[in-house]
Amino acid sequence: MTGVDRIEIYGISGRGYHGVLEFECVAGQDFSVDLILGVDRAGSRDSLADTVDYSVVAERAHAVLTGEPLDLIETVAERIVDACRDLPGISFMEVAVHKPEAPIAVPFRDVVVRIRREFR
Repeated sequence: MTGVDRIEIYGISGRGYHGVLEFECVAGQDFSVDLILGVDRAGSRDSLADTVDYSVVAERAHAVLTGEPLDLIETVAERIVDACRDLPGISFMEVAVHKPEAPIAVPFRDVVVRIRREFR
């Protein structure tokens, strides 16, 4: 049997200073990230050595989210992917960066940038 399984991590959160407006860079705001990892079928072998250490993925995503200020949340998403490219066992990665406090003058619930990148 062939196929790709998924590991999904939702709601990694932290305070970041991303944005192009001065107050975003000074005061910061809360962001969150959702991740979907394409992985090999480790469950069929029940071996920890055959799966992705998703705690490492979450820590790297959090480090980008709370790290170097970037102008665009699109760039935040790309940097999260880049931070995980060296991890074995990931065939693709989907990243959704949430910016619920984006500077928009009308009522809204959330702004989300979603990207998907293939690793192999």
